[in-house]
Formats: sequence, structure tokens, C-alpha cells
Amino acid sequence: MTTDSSNNQTQHKKQKSWIPVLLITIAISYLALVQYIPAINVFYQAFKSGIIPFFANLSTPQFLHAAWLTLLLAVITLPVNTVFGLCAAWSITRHKFPGRAIVISIIDLPFSISPVVAGLMLVLVYGKRGWFGGFVEATDLQIIFGFPGMLLATTFVSMPFVAREVIPVLEEFGKEQEEAARTLGANEWQIFWRVTLPSVRWGLLYGLILTNARTMGEFGAISVVSGNIIGKTQTLPLFVEDAYKQYETETAFSAAVLLALLAVVTLVVKGILEKKTQVKNEE
Repeated sequence: MTTDSSNNQTQHKKQKSWIPVLLITIAISYLALVQYIPAINVFYQAFKSGIIPFFANLSTPQFLHAAWLTLLLAVITLPVNTVFGLCAAWSITRHKFPGRAIVISIIDLPFSISPVVAGLMLVLVYGKRGWFGGFVEATDLQIIFGFPGMLLATTFVSMPFVAREVIPVLEEFGKEQEEAARTLGANEWQIFWRVTLPSVRWGLLYGLILTNARTMGEFGAISVVSGNIIGKTQTLPLFVEDAYKQYETETAFSAAVLLALLAVVTLVVKGILEKKTQVKNEE
């Protein structure tokens, strides 16, 4: 009996030993097929002719304009969504009001809706045949197929990140310190700058990083509202697609490398902030 029990335990241990190996192998193989190999191929295609052609591809007027337009969208979108996210997070966590769950669902809407559908909604509202088409045409505004439409689309798809990162931090922080500052005579503006904002700084920075990454990498909504006009309404993701369709593969992969490096930097900064947040929570 003792021998049989020992054999069963040994077999059970062997089974347990190979199951984690199998799962890890499956995970690594899946990541290799979906991420690692395609990423390596992008870098290989971009640099296969050398460093000089790579930088030459990144110095064309079309690429420079696409990069500048992408940067401009990020520069405007970040502060807009930061202000909105902070206001929304503060209102939701510090006040109980009817329809609070609906407001949170609306904030999360860009997470669930397709970016292409979001772009189409903007066309149906701000296009010349849309709800505000008469006003747009009367004022000679170029919203759709122009920079304002691109800005609206970018702001919409990146809207939830700051709010969703700050809300749980504010809920965990509580109201005690804010109420203490109010009791000591601080006004609401002083409470915000000296108590509330320092308490949510890591969550805010995390939300800003995600917002910036989504802004610079957005494709679907921008492709619908911009018209993808070369040298006018073409961002970096649209530039990559257009260059590849025109069989300018090295140019497309060179621009894709730039976007990939942006993603890597985002992940590194994200990891650093997560560690700082964990250390702060442990303290």
C-alpha cells in the first residue's frame, strides 16, 4: 500500500511539473506569432537597407507633416482630456447624484464602441449633410475632412483614460484630508492644488501616458473623419497605411518603427509608474 501511494504521488508530481511548462510554452508561442515575430520583422524591413535610408525615409515632407500633425493633436488633446478627466473624477467620487452610473457608462463609451463607428457618428453630426450641416456650411467651417474633425475624433477615443485612472485613486484616498483642510480655512482651489492633486498624481500621470499613446496611435476614427489627404490631414498611422499601399514598404516600416518605439517608451514609463504606485500603497 505504501509503495502504491508513493508511486501515485510521484506520478502526480510529474503531471504537475509538466503542466506549467506546457502552459508557458503555449503562451510564449502565441506571443511569438502575434507580437514578437511581427515586431522583429518591422524593424528588419525598416533597417535592411541601412541606417541612412531609414533616416532618409523619415525626412520626407509627407512624413514630417504627418508627424507634426500627430504631435499637434496630442498637444491639444492631452490638456483637454486632463481637465475633463479630473473634473469628471472629482464630481463622481465626491458627489452622490441621480444618474451617476449612467455618467460613468457614458465615460466608458469609447472603450466599447468601434473607432470607425465613432468617426461615422461625427460625420453624421458635423458633416455638411449632418445635424449641424446647415450651420457648418453657413459659417464655412471645415470640420469633417479637416483638423477640427480630427481633433474631435481623437479627443473622443482618448477621453476615458484620465478619468478611469483617477476615479479609483480618489475613492481610495477618501475625503478626510480634504475636509480637514476645509476646516482649517482652505478654500476649494487651495484644497485641490495642495491636497487632492498631489494624492492622485501617479494615477493622473498613468492616465496621461495612456491618453498620449492612444492619441498618437489612433487610426479608425481619424481615417473616417480626415479623408487621409496627403500633406493636409494625414497622421502617422494613416501615413504608414498609405505608404504601404503605394508599395513604399521601407518608408512605411520606418514610420512604423517610430510608432513602435513610442509604444515601448509608453510601456517602460507605465511600468515605472506602477512600481511607484505599489511602493506608495505599501507605505
